[in-house]
Amino acid sequence: MKNSRRKFLQQIGATSLVTAASPLASFAAREKAEERILMYERPVTPNDKIRIGVIGYGVQGHFDLDTALKVPGVELAGICDLYTGRLENAKEKFGKDLFTTRNYKDLLDKKDIDAILICTTDVWHARMTLDALAKGKHVYIEKPMIYKISEGYPIMEAAKKTGKVVLVGSQRVSSIGYAKAKELLAAGEIGKLNMVNAVYDRQSSIGAWQYTIPNDADASTTDWNRFIEVTEKMPFDAKRFFWWRAFKEVGTGVAGDLFIHLLSGAHFITGSNGPESIYSTGQFSYWKDGRNLPDVMSGVMQYPDCAEHPAFQMTLQVNFISGTGGQEVIRFVGSEGVIEVQGNGLTVKHSIMPEAPGFGGYDSLFTFSKSMQEAMTKEYNAKWTAEQRKRPTKEDIVFRPPAGYSDHLDHFTNFFDAIRTNKKVVEDAEFGFRAAAPALACNESYFSKKIIQWDPVGMKLR
Repeated sequence: MKNSRRKFLQQIGATSLVTAASPLASFAAREKAEERILMYERPVTPNDKIRIGVIGYGVQGHFDLDTALKVPGVELAGICDLYTGRLENAKEKFGKDLFTTRNYKDLLDKKDIDAILICTTDVWHARMTLDALAKGKHVYIEKPMIYKISEGYPIMEAAKKTGKVVLVGSQRVSSIGYAKAKELLAAGEIGKLNMVNAVYDRQSSIGAWQYTIPNDADASTTDWNRFIEVTEKMPFDAKRFFWWRAFKEVGTGVAGDLFIHLLSGAHFITGSNGPESIYSTGQFSYWKDGRNLPDVMSGVMQYPDCAEHPAFQMTLQVNFISGTGGQEVIRFVGSEGVIEVQGNGLTVKHSIMPEAPGFGGYDSLFTFSKSMQEAMTKEYNAKWTAEQRKRPTKEDIVFRPPAGYSDHLDHFTNFFDAIRTNKKVVEDAEFGFRAAAPALACNESYFSKKIIQWDPVGMKLR
């Protein structure tokens, strides 16, 4: 393991990260990666050991736990899930002596648990986070941090009051690729930002949340009565339990699942506090399986001119039956080029206007009299040199992370480092709320068919 990390460090120090010749090759994204990898190598003392409990051991719960346990000094102390089959799965994976429960408060009562990973249905996020903080636990809460905008304020207050670490699980904000994009944008590499186009498309049944439902799913094996404790009473519905993202009673749809990733990434890269107006529309195109949240959705947000960035417009798109086969990309469009972020890598392409204004070609000049054309052409050539009429050129930039790099692991490393050293996390409760509120406002706009006005500084609806 140590040798592989040494090799990783050598790769980071090489030119493989930035394949275009550029003075930006030494920017801090590379140093950040080196720092993180070196932290993985540090010996962990018994005092540094962190024991975690997991609430919600579904798809994301599995991924989160597996990644968290890759960070040295982290140990599993218990798992909670409402479906009996997942508790059986946990014991099969970690041993029959593992503490498991269907009541998350049993985990919070355990004195040997330092931190809680909350990987549940959206509608439970706020209550579990508040309960965990009240019990003195650090919290890793999956995105979106909240199910309703009003739930964000008590979480931010509790995080401040308790002093416990709260990290929201939009792992891309910990990516070295996003750090590089942030640096390039701040350096003026694409001129003045004016638009962000963000897309997260899929084309598969699993991508559209049609997860496999176990044969033994019923009200008893899923503890249905406990599942609906925070919702209106509903008869047992296996889809609402296992495909919960598609139903507004318990989930937040594409806005809470995928718009939130795009918003978190854009906010991190631009340093933005958020938009001031939000509009969204959607439709049911293909996955007509009883869901009541759309499978195709778009949003338009206006960001104000402020100290952090110039005014820009952001478009959001999710298409669950996209003929592209699926794509995740955020494009930052400026006056002199485009930064295109895909995964943990990016490309920069430039297009810079000449100093001289346009003249001739597809222009009104040819519609004038011949003598007027000749006189104005002579004036133009006298005023602007050939060099001023040319478009300036800059080399494109390509940034790629080393093979095997994981932003998810970086995110969890950030979480556990903060617990051990009291450092600020990259995505605290306030950051998580500033991303979640506009995402949830997209659902409100979709259902109300109205533009939602938002105060990005005061963090409240107008």
